[in-house]
Amino acid sequence: MKGKREARILALQVLYETDTAQHQAGEVLQRHLRDCAGDPDNPANDAVTRDYAIRLVSGIVRNLAELDDFLAQCAPDFPVSNLSPIDRNILRVAVYEMRANLAPVRVAVNEAVEIAKRYGSDTSPRFVNGALGAAAARLSALPAADELTT
Repeated sequence: MKGKREARILALQVLYETDTAQHQAGEVLQRHLRDCAGDPDNPANDAVTRDYAIRLVSGIVRNLAELDDFLAQCAPDFPVSNLSPIDRNILRVAVYEMRANLAPVRVAVNEAVEIAKRYGSDTSPRFVNGALGAAAARLSALPAADELTT
């Protein structure tokens, strides 16, 4: 579990930089992985963490428009473009995990809330929990064939 949490955090860092500085996600991810290669204690050196982070980032980038459309339906009072970059990308990671069947809904929600507590604002955990609750409800109503590319 810890390896996947670290992968989610690494994916969040990459997506945040991509979102705010318009850098290419693949280049940002490779730089992060290269920078931690010299530190044996860095969790990104673990194969599970590294592979899962790569899977998350590449899947989210490939499916970004669909993820954002889905998020817009789940929280219509909060346009995706107006969300803080941290909240927006925490939601993208969790929704991607749920939609691509990479993690059970409960795990994706709990992990997102924990990450929001650590990296978001004071209101982030509550907002993330509410938005992902709506996402989970929508997902349960979707047909099984409606999956993302992993």
